[in-house]
Amino acid sequence: MYGENWDGMFVSIDGPSGVGKTTTCKGLVARLREAGEWVHATCEPTATPLGEFVRAHADTYHGMALACMVAGDRHHHVTTDILPAVRSGALVVTDRYLPSSLVLQVRDGVPVELVWQINHGIPLPDLAVILIGDAGVVSRRLARRVERDRFEAAHDTGEVQRFAEVAEELGAAGWPVYLLDCGELSPDEVVAELVARIAEVDPRRGGSARGT
Repeated sequence: MYGENWDGMFVSIDGPSGVGKTTTCKGLVARLREAGEWVHATCEPTATPLGEFVRAHADTYHGMALACMVAGDRHHHVTTDILPAVRSGALVVTDRYLPSSLVLQVRDGVPVELVWQINHGIPLPDLAVILIGDAGVVSRRLARRVERDRFEAAHDTGEVQRFAEVAEELGAAGWPVYLLDCGELSPDEVVAELVARIAEVDPRRGGSARGT
């Protein structure tokens, strides 16, 4: 599925918990729909039974066991949701994709080579956004959360750095990566930056005449 041609566009957004990723995804989807884009919003773990199980049991399963479930959820996500939508012409925005596994599963003890192997065959996004920010700000945001999984509870400054490293590694591997430091930007400014980047990648996007 690598390099597949399709009518739509596929955008993934990753970054450390607390960086504002989910807020950014929601704002981007809203802005694109206001501009007339046909947007399909999705996320990982997914809302499927497997994805919900992964989300609910991330504290129970560790290492390779969790990595395989995450990868299985992703493969199912690709074949049943992402590819059908993007082939039909939608602009697909997913909150988390492979970059998150290259950070979280690796920090959970899985060799990076194995993360790549169990995710073999997934399609490259047309734009792989990786958000980073001030590690101290991210940590303080996570500390205020009432409910945190073990990854969020164990967050340290190294996670932000690892996402930056993954951006470089993916770029070297041919991924269309856009690393955005949103530490000094407001949520609206982050969204505006991404809308502009999407239009650069595909000039048809960001203000088409199609309905929502």
